[in-house]
Amino acid sequence: MTSNKRAILISLCTSILLMGAKFIAFFITNSNAILTDAAESIVNVLASGFAFYSIYLATLPKDENHPYGHGKVEFFSAFVEGVLIGIAGVVILIKSIYSLFYGNVVSDLYDGAMIITLTGLANLVVGLYLIRTGKQNKSLTLEADGKHLLTDAVSSAGLVIGILIIQLTQIYWLDSVISILLGIYIIFHGYKLTRKSVGGLMDESNLELVEEVVEILQDNRQAPWIDVHNLRAQQYGADLHIDCHVTLPYYFDLNAVHHEISSIDKMINQAVSRQTELFIHADPCLPACCNYCKVENCPVRAEAFRAEIKWSMENVTKNQKHFEQ
Repeated sequence: MTSNKRAILISLCTSILLMGAKFIAFFITNSNAILTDAAESIVNVLASGFAFYSIYLATLPKDENHPYGHGKVEFFSAFVEGVLIGIAGVVILIKSIYSLFYGNVVSDLYDGAMIITLTGLANLVVGLYLIRTGKQNKSLTLEADGKHLLTDAVSSAGLVIGILIIQLTQIYWLDSVISILLGIYIIFHGYKLTRKSVGGLMDESNLELVEEVVEILQDNRQAPWIDVHNLRAQQYGADLHIDCHVTLPYYFDLNAVHHEISSIDKMINQAVSRQTELFIHADPCLPACCNYCKVENCPVRAEAFRAEIKWSMENVTKNQKHFEQ
C-alpha cells in the first residue's frame, strides 16, 4: 500500500470513530454547538471516503483515454470536499438560528467538552500527518483532507471554550451564537477549498510553480538559450506539465537543438523535485535578438551584444519574444 493510500485510510477510520464520539456527546448534552461539530464529522467521513477512491484513481498509469494520467481527479475530490463542507455549514447556520429564537435545553456540558477535546486533539494529529504526507507526495487530495481536519480541530477548540463559558455563566443562548460563528467559519473554509479546486479543473496556471521554474531557468541559463517565452505550468495530481518556447540560434542543426532542449528538461526535473513533463517549442533566432544574445563568435551576428534581458514572471509568461515588447 502506498503512503498516500495509507494516510487517507487512517483519515477515513479516524473520521468514523470521531463522528460516533461527537454524536454521543450531542446525545448527552443536546447542545447545538456540539451538533455542529458532529454534523461536520459526517462530511469528514464522506470526504475521506471519496478522497480514498480519488487517490486510487490518481495512481493509475496513463492510458489511451487519459494521456495526461488521472491526477486531475484530485482537483475534483477537493471540489466535492469543499462543497460538502459548505453544505454542512449552511445546515448548521439554519439549525442554530432557529434554536437562537426558539430556545434549546442543554445539560452535562462538562462531559461533552471532554469528549470534544479528545476528538479535536485526534483531528489535529491526523490533519498534520495528512498535510505533511500530501506535501511530500504532491497530493492535493491529502492536503485538502488534512486542512479540513485542522479546520475541524480549530472549530472544536473554539467549541470547548464556548461550552465552558456557557457552563460558567449559565447563559445558554450562547450555545446557538457559538454554533452560528462556527458555521460561518466552516462555510468560509469550504469556499476557499472549492475555489482552489475549480482553478485546477479550469487549468488555471499555478503561479508559484511558474515563478519557481522561471527562477531555475534564469539561475542556470546558457548562452544558446537566447529567449524563453510563453511559459505555462499545470499540475495533474503529483505530475507537473510545463510548456514554453525557447529561441535558439537558427543555424543549429537538429542534433544541437535536441541537445539544448534535453538539457533544459534534465535541469528542471532535477531542480523541482517532482516528476515533470516538458513540451518545448524551439524558435529560430532573428536579427532583432542579437542585442541580447550572448553566443560568442556567432557567425551571423547582425548587432553587437548590449545587455542581458533578465527572465521574470512578467516577460517569460508572455506569448512574444522580448524584442517585441
